[in-house]
Amino acid sequence: MKSVSIVIPAYNEEDTILPCLEACIAQTVAAHEIIVVNNKSTDKTVDIVREIQSLYPEAPIRLIEQADSQGITPTRNKGFDAATGDIIGRIDSDSIVEPTWVEETAKAFDDPTVDAVTGPVIYYDMPFRRFGKIADDTLRKAMFKLARDYKFLFGSNMALSRSAWLAVREETCADEEDLMHEDLDLAVHVKDAGLNIVYCSTMIAGMSGRRMDDSPSDIVSYLGRYDRTYNHHGIPDRLLRVPAAVFLALYPVAKTMHWGKRISKAIRSS
Repeated sequence: MKSVSIVIPAYNEEDTILPCLEACIAQTVAAHEIIVVNNKSTDKTVDIVREIQSLYPEAPIRLIEQADSQGITPTRNKGFDAATGDIIGRIDSDSIVEPTWVEETAKAFDDPTVDAVTGPVIYYDMPFRRFGKIADDTLRKAMFKLARDYKFLFGSNMALSRSAWLAVREETCADEEDLMHEDLDLAVHVKDAGLNIVYCSTMIAGMSGRRMDDSPSDIVSYLGRYDRTYNHHGIPDRLLRVPAAVFLALYPVAKTMHWGKRISKAIRSS
């Protein structure tokens, strides 16, 4: 079985990095390494990672620094460059991967035609999680089929072969103004390099619904990254903008559900 490195970019993630790392450790097949890339955090993120390293000395947790610039793209790249596994997994610092994540990710690359893979998520702090997982998987599979040429990669749950990264690392956009979706930009370059992206329903990661706390204007700005990314690459396909439209349509309902769960939790703990 091919070895899997997990790369976790982190900026001020003291509230989420602990469960993220614990999930990465508790795998049916151990990760080759778990790389946390700290990007100028000013909270206790680094302290928590070091504490986990001391509590789990057998776990292959590496903490590296990316202090040259602020931003997800250079931080991700630093981790990808540092990874030594056959496969480079990428999750967010609020991701809680399923126990079989490493195993299922490695299995996806048993097919020699696969260069990159992405999968569904469970919103672990939202109600109706089981239904939400089914809905998320169904929507993502539909979007994957709709995309004629440019398949997506989802930054909270994705992986690519080390050889694929080496093929595109010099081509990926620096996005110094932080206007694009770095995962979609990466997917564009993977496709333009003639490499193959597939969708894997069994490669499951949990993620927070904390974006539902954003204001409507912030959500609109966030969704505008779809257009800015594809426009930057001169890709006119309107079907690639469908995920943004779906997210915007679901935002009011999801926001209400997220706040409802938070209120219920606060009442129970009071």
